[in-house]
Amino acid sequence: MENFTNYLQEIKQPEQRKRVEEVLSWVDSTFATLKTEIKWNQPMFIDHGTFIIAFSLAKKHLSVAPEQVTISRFSKQIEQAGYSQTKELFRIGWDQKVDYELLEEIIKFNIDDKAEITTFWRS
Repeated sequence: MENFTNYLQEIKQPEQRKRVEEVLSWVDSTFATLKTEIKWNQPMFIDHGTFIIAFSLAKKHLSVAPEQVTISRFSKQIEQAGYSQTKELFRIGWDQKVDYELLEEIIKFNIDDKAEITTFWRS
């Protein structure tokens, strides 16, 4: 989480800062073997040099980006959770509950699915 300190301090809205910190802390403690980095001004979690998941914030939501393959695989669950989505990410509104079970499934999937991948992104 140390890598995210400056990023979190730059979030102006206290409620948004708290939410982002809660989510990042949860990922960090649940998946303690993942490395934390800031790339492209986004907090990211990385496993053996490969991207697992990233987060970014917007005025109305927290974006979660686990890569297109993962969005496709979990599209129905993302929709059932009430989140809007694109090919590359889904959005958790600031007024919506974080579905940590879904987040855990997504991260576990990426870790397992990318276990043999040696590049940052899937090709």
